[in-house]
Amino acid sequence: MSDLSSRTILLTGATDGLGRAVAEQLAARGATLILHGRNKTKGEELLADLRDATGNPRLSYVTADFASLRDIHELAEHVLREPRLDTLVNNAGMGVELQRRDSEDGHELTFQVDYLATYVLSVRLAPLLARHAPARIVNVSSAGQAPLDFDDVMLRRGWSGEQAYCQAKLAQIMLSFDLAAAYEDQRVTVNALHPASYMPTKIVTHLYTPRSTIAEGTTNVVRLIDDPEYAVVTGQYLNRADVARAHSQAYDDDARARLRAFSAELTGVPFPTI
Repeated sequence: MSDLSSRTILLTGATDGLGRAVAEQLAARGATLILHGRNKTKGEELLADLRDATGNPRLSYVTADFASLRDIHELAEHVLREPRLDTLVNNAGMGVELQRRDSEDGHELTFQVDYLATYVLSVRLAPLLARHAPARIVNVSSAGQAPLDFDDVMLRRGWSGEQAYCQAKLAQIMLSFDLAAAYEDQRVTVNALHPASYMPTKIVTHLYTPRSTIAEGTTNVVRLIDDPEYAVVTGQYLNRADVARAHSQAYDDDARARLRAFSAELTGVPFPTI
């Protein structure tokens, strides 16, 4: 395992499941970690456990609830005050919900937590990443993808948990492709991946029987964080370890342009010129 002591990494959704396992690996390899979750107590317990297990003192935790755009922006502001950032791992997210909920901002909750948070953090933090290039953005997405209906993105006419989840995950991939194009000349790589299928995490086990291990997903995420290949390769969607083709809407220039404009309107964060 390579030493990561020169890297500063923001990892969202770090207190449970896949995020916690990734945090454990990165901490053991000496990275400076900014860890995120929405529960302060769990965050403090995570820091204590990681410090005891690894002896790594360069660990911090920030609480932010992605059901609030204000919290998402405050997390971005916190990180922008840091001296450097080398890698952003957008891992936090919701699974398939059983009933429709709105965020405090009035947006369909899965879309906000799984996609809008990724949009705000990626676009706002990309300039900081570029100042410390080569740098990376890793978006933890899914093989479960569904096209967005831009006349009803918030699914007010017909909501389903699977559609909400799958369209948000496709939106992450579409964003990854656009950010890769916007920042390629500044040596910031942006890639998205489906880490593994139905890992035994709390967002899976309430509905599905696990098929993969968290260890498999962790290996695939850490590869994009650490493998020298992905300091150069950008704009890819991977299914586990292999480059794959996403849903066809991800390759539709007009659809991606509509998503960029819609995201900027909802968040107040303009997308950089491509």
